[in-house]
Parts: sequence; structure tokens; C-alpha cells
Amino acid sequence: MITRRNLLLAAATVPLLSSCDSTASTATKSGGTLRAAFIGGGATETLNLFRGGTTLDFVRARAMHGTIGDIDPSAPDGVRYGVVERIDSAPDFSTYTLKVRPGVKFTDGSTVTARDIAFSLNLLATSQAGGYAAFVSDFDLTAAKATDDLTLVLPTKRPIADGRQILCLGASFVVKDGAKEITKDTPTCGPFRLTAFEPGRGSTLVRNDQFYGRAPQLDGLELLSIADNAARLNAVRGGQADFAFDLDATLVRTIDGDPRLAVRQTSAPSLSALYFSMNIASPPFDNPKVREAFKLAVNRQTIVDTAVSGRGQIGNDLFGFGYADYATDIPQRAYDPDRARALLREAGADGFSVALTTGPEAGGLVEAATLVVEQLNQVGVKATLDQKPAGQLFADLNAYVRLPFASAYSTPTPPTLYYQLSYAGGAPFGLGWNRPDVDALMLKARTSASADERRAAAIQAQQVLWAEGNAIVPVLKPYLNVSVSNLVGVEKGLLESYPSFAEASFQ
Repeated sequence: MITRRNLLLAAATVPLLSSCDSTASTATKSGGTLRAAFIGGGATETLNLFRGGTTLDFVRARAMHGTIGDIDPSAPDGVRYGVVERIDSAPDFSTYTLKVRPGVKFTDGSTVTARDIAFSLNLLATSQAGGYAAFVSDFDLTAAKATDDLTLVLPTKRPIADGRQILCLGASFVVKDGAKEITKDTPTCGPFRLTAFEPGRGSTLVRNDQFYGRAPQLDGLELLSIADNAARLNAVRGGQADFAFDLDATLVRTIDGDPRLAVRQTSAPSLSALYFSMNIASPPFDNPKVREAFKLAVNRQTIVDTAVSGRGQIGNDLFGFGYADYATDIPQRAYDPDRARALLREAGADGFSVALTTGPEAGGLVEAATLVVEQLNQVGVKATLDQKPAGQLFADLNAYVRLPFASAYSTPTPPTLYYQLSYAGGAPFGLGWNRPDVDALMLKARTSASADERRAAAIQAQQVLWAEGNAIVPVLKPYLNVSVSNLVGVEKGLLESYPSFAEASFQ
């Protein structure tokens, strides 16, 4: 989520995007300022990319900072390179060598070097915020060596087969060696340069003509902080914005037939899991029978039909759907309220009280949480809803990880990497999950020399998670973004629907 939100924002990949916009012309024109509305966090919004806790903070960072790369399942190496032009691995995965793209510049005119990459990775490793260090925990940064200006040799602490993917996850921002704080004047190397920032209101940015690859076609970018879903949509409908991010399906239906607007809907693997974590450190969730009962009490089809208006699919209490190592052979969990009641009685937990904490951090999350509470009450649990204001669910990480029952959403990430970042080693985001046996299986899934052995270990680990885990994943939903119909190319700069707008333009 960093905060919970940032960890999830950062553990992500590039989506395949489809659209209901049927505009035939593909001609584009340079120029113009794009106004884009996102969920913000009011006064808590920040330029510090290792401290920010909202979607808007992360999107702003995407626009300002170059990245090592992004996960892209369609690319030959499974990643789309950015500031680096390639990453080579030793045959035994003992080292990864990063080759910096020649001629990449910071906005102060200085050249990006291997030392800047090493500094940026060390920022991740030493961050005290919410788990960023997990992104580089497999690498021995103390032994990293810049052999020349464009080459960084990065040893691993243990051989890992997915080093490229780890290095190209969403937190791989590149900042200048020695930067102590991110301000308006900090040199950056992303597609846009920040010119103004006001927490709770928004930011303005202008095109960075020195951006690697090619300069954006847009003259500028205005990022608007609008927490309320309906208000974001109304900003587009009323002409105050050109793009609104991650809207509720019920709202999106209201623009059907409007030729001025287009709906952009992602497809697998770029689906977000709306899920609900039972804190194993908070009895009676330490009892696996109670956790199973809660999973059986949820009517997933109702949640898909109602919370996301049918724009999604049933979840099976696992993450990473659509990726190669997702356990598709595990049977779909049934809706069985009678069995749920019986398990609660066996555990001595029938009639216990619990609050499900939620917030409108993702489209459909509050609606799904409301239905989960209703369905739990139907099996005898005295469940209530604790709804936080927009942008506040993950604002206090320490408070979030102590919640007994908490809403969350996942970003589209391969299952092994999602586990590594959120659950391995008793990570706080796992809300009490601490299973060294599953950690070992997931590690084998990331380190074995044999691809078949890696997949077998990943499937075995997911079988345990499905049976004994503490996450209820009832629905997988697409990202629903609404824009003016003449906006094109946004999807080419997306990070699992979190855009940089590097290739966006108006027709």
C-alpha cells in the first residue's frame, strides 16, 4: 500500500486495455494540457514517493520520475525497460547486471548513471515506510558495483529467477544520487517536470523534453485531487477534467450513450482483487475453522453482480489471476452458509462481534464490504461496517495492521511476488500471517533452476493459502476509467492502470 496502499500500488504490472470508445480516427496532435482526477488524501498528500499514501501520490511520482522498468507480460523478458535498456542475469542467478540507457538526463541537465540507480535502490532498502525494503531484500546492495557510468552489477543474496520482475516493479523510481528530499526543485527524469503542488488540491507539470525515448506529446499535465467517485466523474462530464480514474461500475453506467465520453476497461491479468483480511493475531481469526467459515459465508456471485454491476469475475481467495503461476486447478470455493454456521459453532465463535473496516479506496470496495457484512450476519456473526473517508483507510499503517477485519485491494501482480511483498516473513500487511513452510515453498517458486519445479512449488503454496489463508477474495474487477473520447494513448504509459501519461495525446 510505504502505507498499505503504496505497497499494493507499487507491486504491479502493465495492463492490456480495451475500450468501449469506438472512435475510428487514430491521428494525434501534439500539445494541450491533460487534466486528470484521482483519489487524493487531502493534507496528507506528499511529494515524498516513499511516504505517500494515496493513488494521487503514486501517479504524481509516475509522472515525475523515470523507472528502471515496468512488468510487461508481453515483453520478451517479461518487463518493459525504462531508464535501463536491459538487465542481464548470470546463468546461476547470482548476479544481475543493469545497463543504463545512454544519454538519459535529469531535468538539471546531468546524465543518469549507474550510481543513480544504486542510490535509488538503496533508498528502497533503507526506507522506513511500509515495506518498500521488501522490493530489494533479495539483493546484496552493499556489494553492488558500478563498473562504469552505465553498468551496475548487482549480486543476489540468494539466486532468484525473477530478479528482472522485482527490479521492475512499480517502486523502481530513479532519483538523483544524493537527493535527501523530494521537492519541486529536485532534479527528476520522468516524462513531466513538476511546477506546482498543493496538498488536497492537485499538481501541475510540464513536458520534460529530455525524457528518454521521446518527449510526451502533451504540453502539460494537471493532476486533480478528488476523493469522491461521483465528483471525479462529474468533473469529466462537466468539462473540468479529461480523465477520471477507477470509478464505481454503477456510476459508469450513467454515461452509456454519451458520445463525448469513453470508458476504458482493463482485462486479465490487469484485474484488481477486492479482498478482506482476517487478522490472525486477533482471536477468533487464529482458528482456521473461523477463517474457513467466513469464506464460505460469502456469496461471491451476488458481490460480482451487485458491487461491480457484473463487470468482473468471481474470486477464489487467491491473488495473481491471469499470470502463469496462478493455481487455476484449485476448485472454486462454494457459497455454503450452512457449513459456515456449523464451523462457527465448532469453533465456539457463533455470535461473536466484529467490525469490517473499509473505505472508497477502489471502485466497488465499500459496496463489496457492505455485502460481506450482510452475508456474515446471515450466518450468525454480529458484523458491522466501519467506513473511513476516502483516502484514509491506509493513512495510518500502524493502525491498519492492527485491525481485526480489514478491506483492501490488490494490484495485478504474479502470485509469488505478491506473496513476497505482502506476506513473507510475517510481513505486517499479512495481518498476522506467518507461515515459514509457505515462505519456503514460495522461495522455491522464485529460486529453483527448473521452471517446472518453480511452478509446482507455487501451486503447492497456493493450495495452503486457499485452505488456511486469511484473505477472502470474492471478486476480481477491472479498472474502469472514464475520459473524453478524443484522449488516446493513456494505456501505453500505464502501470496496472496507474498512468504516467507519457504517451497520451488528444486526437
